[in-house]
Amino acid sequence: MTEKKKLFRNKILKELYFEESLSCAELSVKIEKSFPVTATLIEELVADNMVLEMGYAASTGGRRALTYALQKNVMFLVSVAMDQFVTKIAILDMQNNFVSPIEKIVLPLPGNPDALNVLTEKIIQVIASSGIAIEKFVGVGIGMPGFVNVKEGINYSFLNLPNHKSITKYLGLKIGLPIFIDNDSSLIALAELRFGEARNEKNAMVINIGWGVGLGLILNGELYRGHEGFAGEFSHIPLFLNGKLCWCGKTGCLETETSLLLIIEKAREGIKAGRLSKLTSLPGDDPELACDAIIKAVESGDQFAIELFSKAGYNIGKGVAVLIHLLNPKKIILSGRGASAGQIWRAPIQQSLNEHCIHRLFQSTSIEVSTVGLQAELIGAAALVMENYERIPVARSQQVLNEISFKEV
Repeated sequence: MTEKKKLFRNKILKELYFEESLSCAELSVKIEKSFPVTATLIEELVADNMVLEMGYAASTGGRRALTYALQKNVMFLVSVAMDQFVTKIAILDMQNNFVSPIEKIVLPLPGNPDALNVLTEKIIQVIASSGIAIEKFVGVGIGMPGFVNVKEGINYSFLNLPNHKSITKYLGLKIGLPIFIDNDSSLIALAELRFGEARNEKNAMVINIGWGVGLGLILNGELYRGHEGFAGEFSHIPLFLNGKLCWCGKTGCLETETSLLLIIEKAREGIKAGRLSKLTSLPGDDPELACDAIIKAVESGDQFAIELFSKAGYNIGKGVAVLIHLLNPKKIILSGRGASAGQIWRAPIQQSLNEHCIHRLFQSTSIEVSTVGLQAELIGAAALVMENYERIPVARSQQVLNEISFKEV
């Protein structure tokens, strides 16, 4: 098989991953090859048991087209979702089903020089324990906080190697698979673009409400990363004269009045001050548990908890007003961990827009809560691998694979 033929086979597999099913005519347009050539490639993929015939599409008045889909277990993806405190690792099939329980480890990133080694060992363990042959894995996608240079495979904030050497090259040699990294908020936006509220949208902003407040930009139907991949540092817009020091070194950043860490801090202060609430205490060492407890209080109608989210939402709205003035998006999508609080965000954000945004600019912009859910970053990290699928060498070096001994970990 020629390399050119492999390339177009890979393109077909990539397009089918992002769609439930496609016809030969649709695939022909997407891979930019003639119908007869595309049909031949599909027939070969069906014979190789990589693609399934799914039956005929609904009639549009003419002859119904036969549609195709990926075999779900033909290939697998390793997906890693990192935040400042916790890392989740999962294996997904070609239909984004989790094929084993999500592995969750406490892995603080700030000031942790051993974080990359721990991450490497854990990924290798997860692959080994899956029982899936390594040749069946397409690659590893990793979402992480910080200033991530996608092209160079460097994170300037965390997981640093000496002289800013490439994380992707380091992990690739250790694990024996292609590695792709990106900022966590960008991958959450990618998940929304491919599978969620931003699907088929040309211009949308995806706000990642987490320990900071990140942003993924979808412009002209594509994920926009900026010149070096740093676009979307929404958290660090200096909007407040509050004198609060942000981890970036500046004061008054958006996240100092909006992040889930701020909400947890305010909740502790309120409980200590005797505020009436179902929240009588919060777990001391685990921000995830503390956040979950506050969200449960919101869902139960606790006035104090609702007040905390409303204030943060109003301040997020100030930042959203800036985005609308600059970019005029059709949708603002609330995603990430904080979006699990649901519709509580919409009213305060809308109120803030009423006060801080020109009405003509935001009247056609809708505010939506993510339908992808808590696993948006994991799904986005898997999608990152498939976004790059046609660039992945079809035959990986067996010598590199043989150098990896899972038993050593």
